[in-house]
Amino acid sequence: MADVRPPAPGSVLVSDWHRCKESKEFFNKILHKKMRKNFGLLESPVMPPQVAVDTVHYKIFISGKSGVGKTALAARLAGLSIPNLHYETTGIETSVVYWPVKLKDSGRVLFFRLQLWDCGENALRRFDHLLPSCKEQVDAVLFLFSFTDRTSFDDLSNQIAKWMVPPVSPVVKLVVGTKFDLFMHCDVAERDVKLFQERWRLPLLRVGGEVSDGLGDVAPVLNCLAEQLWHQDCVTAGSTGIHTQETETLL
Repeated sequence: MADVRPPAPGSVLVSDWHRCKESKEFFNKILHKKMRKNFGLLESPVMPPQVAVDTVHYKIFISGKSGVGKTALAARLAGLSIPNLHYETTGIETSVVYWPVKLKDSGRVLFFRLQLWDCGENALRRFDHLLPSCKEQVDAVLFLFSFTDRTSFDDLSNQIAKWMVPPVSPVVKLVVGTKFDLFMHCDVAERDVKLFQERWRLPLLRVGGEVSDGLGDVAPVLNCLAEQLWHQDCVTAGSTGIHTQETETLL
């Protein structure tokens, strides 16, 4: 099956739903004292009995050269502390993100459970079994580059091409440029980014290093990712309203 063309932003999910008053009862379940809750592999948000919300599960692999900020992005998305110093991830690290969304057409609310897989570049080269483990039943790939590292940007095409070769199943592909706020050290020109987007037709998001609040920083990435995942599942199912995965209901 060919890859699914990405939907237009805001065409599947209600944009910036986290800012709406009606979303508070759902987002409060992933917050504690206005900070993000940390969820273990077996934990989940608990909704009151009168509010039943389905949860959809996805596996996300974070790809990129060493030092582009894969571990920092995973920590940011999961609401964890971002490491002050760079260190090479020695194996596979996973973290869990819960993110509520509202479908635009039906008004249905869903919790997306995203399991993020982060693996160090050197570890992938040394141990042949790690990449197949990361690829197994994966639903999406985040291709990272750093605006301060030209080689990481130039390597994107090679990374993406590896996911285009059969028998790789169709997966959602997003590109994330990190360290966008370090203007003085920027090594990737905007015109090059535009040419890249024209060639690959993939969503490209920009993130900086500063964290301003628990939801606003991560909402653009998580909403875009959730929208792409749900759209692909609906297209795969042959309908705009049928989800191909089993869902579980939060009570």
